[in-house]
Amino acid sequence: MSIPPRLPEPNEIEALLLGGELRYTRLDAVRMTGVSMEFAERLWRAFGYPRPADDAVAFTEGDIAALARIRNLMDAGVFDEDTVIRMVRAVGQTMARLAEWQVDILLGENADAQAPPPPAAVRLILDTAETHIAELEPLIVHAWRRQLAASGARAMTVAAAEDETVPVRMRLVVGFVDMVSFTQASRAMDEGELARMVESFEETAADLIASSGGRLVKTLGDEVLFSAEAPRAGCEIALGIAEAAATHANIPDVRAGVAYGSVLPLMGDVFGPTVNLAARLTSIARPGSVLIDAGLAAELEDVPGYQVQRLVRRPARGLGLIQPYVLRRRLPRGDRGGQ
Repeated sequence: MSIPPRLPEPNEIEALLLGGELRYTRLDAVRMTGVSMEFAERLWRAFGYPRPADDAVAFTEGDIAALARIRNLMDAGVFDEDTVIRMVRAVGQTMARLAEWQVDILLGENADAQAPPPPAAVRLILDTAETHIAELEPLIVHAWRRQLAASGARAMTVAAAEDETVPVRMRLVVGFVDMVSFTQASRAMDEGELARMVESFEETAADLIASSGGRLVKTLGDEVLFSAEAPRAGCEIALGIAEAAATHANIPDVRAGVAYGSVLPLMGDVFGPTVNLAARLTSIARPGSVLIDAGLAAELEDVPGYQVQRLVRRPARGLGLIQPYVLRRRLPRGDRGGQ
């Protein structure tokens, strides 16, 4: 009779994944690095760490080294305290979602996604981490460097052509795509089915955005926000996601709103009237359709392969009357359909 694998204790998991055993308290960390307790607590909150008691052993050598590096950057004048907190919060929130996502993927590969994970599946994940974490960790840094390089290049390109006294703005295509009737659909699903639907939607959208040369700005469960520098790329993304959803068994109908104009990129997000206009177009689009604004319609006037149909102007909260257009692919026999 085989003995089922024993689940490790939490302190064993932490020692494995944190690269060393827990040896220090909060007071030790502050004393060894010379930072104030007030700053340390702000930093740990930004990272998303739980708050242990003062005498709880909760930190490793790696935690102490990370805190010391942050202090050195501040002492050298590279970042001030508020900038450090904002950057750490961005990292903490991103890494928290990434870690949850990756664990969910691994559990789904090795266990029934609708049932509590068995000890064998958890043990397999930990064994994989123990064996390969040194190989996997550099991939995270590599991906971050690639994204940082791309973001920096975009900012430098625009800054070179802009007045230095004005916030850096870019002329971009911005689009929202959301799942129609998501709330109603989610009520009829169990947690596993809902997770698979959302993941299918996000993966499909992310793949199409990347393959068309756009950028996934963020996902909001039932909605994705993307941007693209070229009008045609933005159109291909919106039409591509709508077409993929129409044939995907696990994704309900979607609708999209796309606008072209001046955008302010900030902290990885995009802001401005163009973004608001894209959101309003999405809210009035019919299931399966893509609505675009007048600016994008003008850019597509002489572009083959697309059909643009002007609709009646409609009021939009905060924007007044807007002029929507339906975007379709130009079919061989001029099949137009209706919005």
